Amino acid sequence: MKMAITTEPTTSPEDVLRRVDEDGVEFVRFWFTDILGQLKSFAVGKEELEEALEDGMGFDGSSITGFNRIEESDMVAMPDPATYTVLPWRDDGGSGKGNVARVFCDVLRPGGEPYEGDPRYVMRKALARMEEMGYDHYYLGPELEYFYFDSDELGEDGRPKILDKGGYFDLTTLDAASDLRRETVNALKAVGIPIEYTHHEVGPSQHEIDMRFGDGLQMCDNAMTYRIVVKEIAHLHDVYATFMPKPLFGENGSGMHTHQSLFTGDANAFYDADGHYHLSDTARSFIAGLLKHAREIAALFAPNVNSYKRLVPGYEAPVYVAWSQRNRSALVRVPMYKPGKEKATRCELRCPDPSCNPYLTFAAMLQAGLEGIDKGYDIPDPMETNLYDLSHDERVERGIEQLPETLGEAIEVLAESELVRKALGDHIFDRYVDLKREEWEEYRIQVTRWELDRYLPVL
Repeated sequence: MKMAITTEPTTSPEDVLRRVDEDGVEFVRFWFTDILGQLKSFAVGKEELEEALEDGMGFDGSSITGFNRIEESDMVAMPDPATYTVLPWRDDGGSGKGNVARVFCDVLRPGGEPYEGDPRYVMRKALARMEEMGYDHYYLGPELEYFYFDSDELGEDGRPKILDKGGYFDLTTLDAASDLRRETVNALKAVGIPIEYTHHEVGPSQHEIDMRFGDGLQMCDNAMTYRIVVKEIAHLHDVYATFMPKPLFGENGSGMHTHQSLFTGDANAFYDADGHYHLSDTARSFIAGLLKHAREIAALFAPNVNSYKRLVPGYEAPVYVAWSQRNRSALVRVPMYKPGKEKATRCELRCPDPSCNPYLTFAAMLQAGLEGIDKGYDIPDPMETNLYDLSHDERVERGIEQLPETLGEAIEVLAESELVRKALGDHIFDRYVDLKREEWEEYRIQVTRWELDRYLPVL
């Protein structure tokens, strides 16, 4: 990639048209997501762009998972000028013309009103509730882990083919993907996503690139962009990148630990100089909301059958509904306060995985926290002991719940949740429940290799 494109912000259709000329862009991809979090895209030529920026582009929503059925399928993709950026893996090699850019879109009905099935609209609704309650910013810092494999084909042993056998923070020869990660970081910076640091993760061939925290809707867009950038740069090097939560048996899965805070203006609403762990009452009620509704939103932050192969004791993925400061076996962790770093006061939800739809997941997390503030939830006592060392009876005695153990259980808990229905809206809520029930039923009837190996020789 030889592109040298500016990343100055665009705020209007006129800004986008000017930048398209300056950047040598011939096509602009219009991006949006279905309710499962799969990125959808179509390209608009430079000649048609002015009208498309003004009026949006119509498309058939009946072919998009979770959108309207064919009898009411007309949709409009309305581009958000603030999300314009050139795609570094689609540059022209430096000739100054023929580049490809993208913008994220809000999905509208033909009359111009928001489409209730658009995940981006779900996040906008959550942020609107936040503002009505007197807060200006919902800052998010998700840490998306992923694996690099030699290809998307399985090896002779039936396992994905890893690139390295490195471990946490390993370097040089053990980490075959250092150069690949560096190029990915450069690509992320090129699309306007600031990066804090990058490293090899615990599992073999497992990696992490940490984005700098950002505001709610922007971070949803950034998470979607992050996933496609990681995959595209890997593809350029004949490597397969996956955000599948648990691709390797016996190894840690990939999580998406998510740091959160609320701000009013420049003031961190989570900070209190005199509070326990320097947490304000707002922060404590927000955390209480996350804990109270964690089981209900599990089917959003752990959305696949495979997600629950990661959420098991012994592999660093938290499954017990509790909070703490240093205890990483708890669902919510409060990073230690450092003097002079009041704005960094935050909570970290450690159970989401990177396969989720970030718009729905972050919106549900925000709604759960706001519900805690609005209803004045009391936070339970922190759990400083290793929760994996407690017996079942000890956890019951302390009132510690466990996340759902399967997608089937998770979707039925979600199906009864008033909070999640309110957060997603009836349209997405009902379709999401139906789609995930279908996925679970399809999985339940499969006969796996494990069953054949265990039972066929002896039964």
